[in-house]
Amino acid sequence: MSRQLKKYVTDEYNDYVIYNALAKVERDASRREILYALSQKEYEHYLFWYQLSNHKPDSPSRAKIWLLLAARRLLGLIFVARLLERHERSVVKWYRALYETLPTKEKETLFHIIREEEEHEKALIGQIQERIVQYLGYVALGLSDSIIEISGVHAGFLGATSVTMFAGVAGMVVGFAASISMGVASYIQAKQMSAIIPLKAATVTGLSYIVSVILQALPFFLTTDIVLAFTSSITISLLLITGFTYYGVVLRDIDSRKEIVTNVLLTLGTAAATYVFGEMISSWLGLKSLHGLFKS
Repeated sequence: MSRQLKKYVTDEYNDYVIYNALAKVERDASRREILYALSQKEYEHYLFWYQLSNHKPDSPSRAKIWLLLAARRLLGLIFVARLLERHERSVVKWYRALYETLPTKEKETLFHIIREEEEHEKALIGQIQERIVQYLGYVALGLSDSIIEISGVHAGFLGATSVTMFAGVAGMVVGFAASISMGVASYIQAKQMSAIIPLKAATVTGLSYIVSVILQALPFFLTTDIVLAFTSSITISLLLITGFTYYGVVLRDIDSRKEIVTNVLLTLGTAAATYVFGEMISSWLGLKSLHGLFKS
């Protein structure tokens, strides 16, 4: 029990320090006010556990604070706040287990803390407005479409030829053309939405698409082993789709496992289907027999 109480003291104190650090670097006044409010709540929770246990907290490492501040710049404040909230939510079940063992006065305080963790802090985070979230759908559009389409192109070439350069160039050409097409489609779609800047939406979609294409095509230019190149490429695809899916589910505050599994299965299913199709075309046209011509 003593070790568990020490953990509660440290967790709440660390969250207080982290929210305070985020508030100090926040330029937007309304977001800064929300972060200071969250920081104050975490400090009150820390004091409760400290007075109950008399344990001194372990301070968060500078590396952890630096990583969260870097994540705030790269991924947005809402993502970091939601990530911290998910951690706190996992601790609430332990608070509930301890609840019945406390005296009446401490019970009332802990009940208030649980309510704040489950409702009030979530409401405060929900008030944070960030432009990055408005364009999240366009990033998702560019990444998801490129991952499905380009992994399919590469899988098809795995079945059709042994020349890695062919597969890499094909992925780049298809990807470049598709990124322009997707950017134009996003521009047209964004023109119907008053809160979205069409050119920015198109740029975000196109850049997301082409960056994903380059990363997936890169292995085909680094090796002549088609199987190794494809395995490396599909690994990159799965890492991209898993990372972005996790980012999205944290922002939307939903369960991540189902979303990640669904997207991974879609990627692998597309790759498998196009590989079979590529094998059929290769057998029909005798494409692999041409491999020696390109090596000589």
